[in-house]
Amino acid sequence: MTPESAQFLGKASRLLLEAEAILKIGLDDAAGRTAYLAGFHAAQAFISEKSGRTVKTHKGVHKEFQRLTKDDANFPSALRGFLSHTYNLKAIADYQTGPGIEVSTEQATKALAEAKVFVGHVTHLLSEP
Repeated sequence: MTPESAQFLGKASRLLLEAEAILKIGLDDAAGRTAYLAGFHAAQAFISEKSGRTVKTHKGVHKEFQRLTKDDANFPSALRGFLSHTYNLKAIADYQTGPGIEVSTEQATKALAEAKVFVGHVTHLLSEP
């Protein structure tokens, strides 16, 4: 694994710990956003490792990750859809306002669980010889 990919995965792991701590104190918007960001950095690691490129924008990471995993049997559709699904939580947390517009505890908890699986899966794949 390249040093750059390892740095992305290190960031993803730290963000998982942060999301867990944030969720415990009831900041569901922040926990959902942080769970997404953990997956985002894991996807950056995957892209960096597989293509030798660094993609920084959310749209670019989503697009390149989908392209690289499209026919990859190691990525079931549930894992491939993680980024787009949880980006919605980031969008709620960062941009949307109004009554009832917030990430629920249930959504944040589910996003964190999915992020742990996603980051773990990417870490496993990139750690294989």
